[in-house]
Amino acid sequence: MQGILYEEPSIFLFLLVTCVMGGWAAWMAGRACAKTWRPIAFLVFYMLLLGIAVRFIHFALFGGTMLTLHYYVVDTIVLIIFGTLGYRYTRTNQMIGQYFWLYEKVSPFSWKEKTGA
Repeated sequence: MQGILYEEPSIFLFLLVTCVMGGWAAWMAGRACAKTWRPIAFLVFYMLLLGIAVRFIHFALFGGTMLTLHYYVVDTIVLIIFGTLGYRYTRTNQMIGQYFWLYEKVSPFSWKEKTGA
């Protein structure tokens, strides 16, 4: 997978920087967008900016390349996945918490209309 997903000599660095550090920041950004009732398009814009920050961490700390489209796209896709999961998790809890008479939880990431509502 080296060369496709990450450029560092070890997958550990990709998992640490992109998935753990970047994923946590993306989850929190998704959570913030959902809590303020913003549309998901705002989240995608924020993930594009966060992708630049993650590329900078790879560059500054581990000697990766800063301006490479391939790895920027890979990092940003991973961040969008984590951000969307955080957004959907928070939005589901909002919907079943504020509109408990209308909706019920189906999974941690989705809700449905109550029968007979």
